[in-house]
Amino acid sequence: MTHPRQTQPSYADLTRFLMQPFLDSPEALRIDCETCADGSRIWVRLAFEGADKGRVFGRGGRNIQAVRAVLNGVAKAAGQTANLEIYGGQQADEGAGQESRPRSSNAPKPRPSKPVQGEAR
Repeated sequence: MTHPRQTQPSYADLTRFLMQPFLDSPEALRIDCETCADGSRIWVRLAFEGADKGRVFGRGGRNIQAVRAVLNGVAKAAGQTANLEIYGGQQADEGAGQESRPRSSNAPKPRPSKPVQGEAR
């Protein structure tokens, strides 16, 4: 009995399919895939317009982590590992969603630890 030959998944097409719904300008999406010599590791690098960054990453990086999970699942089924890196006009997404956000204007202001002269606590 012969087994059908496994083909390598098209990581570029899969990444494009997963990323396009998050982009206002999907035509600006650039994807580059690289496979290591033994075929066990895949690097998927992508770039898009900076205006789409918030939607691509999502709250706390949830969107990009979901894309990574799908890529890793497909790669694992093919006996490979996949790495997704984001480039082009913005930093790689190390710590996505960890940027400090400005405090809301109606948020309570921290109280000083010592009373200011002339101010009662």
